[in-house]
Amino acid sequence: MTRTHFDEIAADYDESLPAHVTTHYLDKRARFVRDRVPPPGQILDVGCGTGRLAARLAGLGYEVAGLDPSAGMLEVLRKQAPEVRAVQGSATEMPFGDAEFDLSFSIATMHHIADPVAIRDALAEMVRVVKPGGRILVWDHNPRNPYWPHLMERVPQDIGAERLIPLDELIAGLRAADAQPVCVSQLGLVPDFTPRPLLAAAAALERLAERTPVIRRRCAHNVVLAAKRCGAIP
Repeated sequence: MTRTHFDEIAADYDESLPAHVTTHYLDKRARFVRDRVPPPGQILDVGCGTGRLAARLAGLGYEVAGLDPSAGMLEVLRKQAPEVRAVQGSATEMPFGDAEFDLSFSIATMHHIADPVAIRDALAEMVRVVKPGGRILVWDHNPRNPYWPHLMERVPQDIGAERLIPLDELIAGLRAADAQPVCVSQLGLVPDFTPRPLLAAAAALERLAERTPVIRRRCAHNVVLAAKRCGAIP
């Protein structure tokens, strides 16, 4: 996925999925962050896009910066959520100092980065910019879920250059950067094009799946929360 492509789709990006499903996942992710790294705090959204989750978290009391390589996406973010600090840059070489944030997180970003070396570099950067003892959250597509290839053919942000990243690769990259996973799970099962009348039923099935070990492995997203080792060298 190129910066130019994201610039081209920026104006329509937020309408690429139904609003009620988007809200379901925004609520889910905001709760996850709030429950594990309560506000206030300085947090960084890596690959923030138009910043809808960043804005939601800013409303909960965090000081939020959003990083994205796409000027078009950041232009939308600045218009919709001026309270979020919008920064243009690459996840593999972030324009931030060491230990600036209490939490760095990426949501559905790693499969766009795709290249194994770049993935490892991005994870290392996410660890570098977090304070010792701070948290790193990676929430990305689960390759075990057979749904993704079908969805990725339907949305404008996916052009075929993506790669679904195995869970072990995410964990290994975080550990190599001196961060220790503290919570590893699979979450989410509501399909992105669920009709509004069926959302409540789909969400109930999702909660059941997340509590059932065998089924949970097929949930939509791998979710890894890690802690930066205290005393880690940037």
